[in-house]
Amino acid sequence: MRQRAADRIDRGIAGVEPPPNPKPNRPATAIPFQAVKGKYRKPGTDCVTQINDHLWEGRYSPKVNGKRIARNIYAPTEAECEEKLAVLITEMKQELALLRAKKTAS
Repeated sequence: MRQRAADRIDRGIAGVEPPPNPKPNRPATAIPFQAVKGKYRKPGTDCVTQINDHLWEGRYSPKVNGKRIARNIYAPTEAECEEKLAVLITEMKQELALLRAKKTAS
């Protein structure tokens, strides 16, 4: 729309015809849709990352009442970190079940 207005002004002032706008060339085949991964992981999932050569971090971050509760654990090896993370997840799920039970009882 702005381009059309600019073209009219050019025609009126300088008497110049604007160059025709070429249509963009699109490929004949349709590109399959691919969803973009979101910034946040699904609530209730965990991850294990290596911080440096001798330290691993395990993170569990479920959402409760719309707020993310994050807990971290640290271990010297990946296997030990995964074991500690499994224990942390079971403990957190028990705590969350109690919180939800209190909320429904209120």
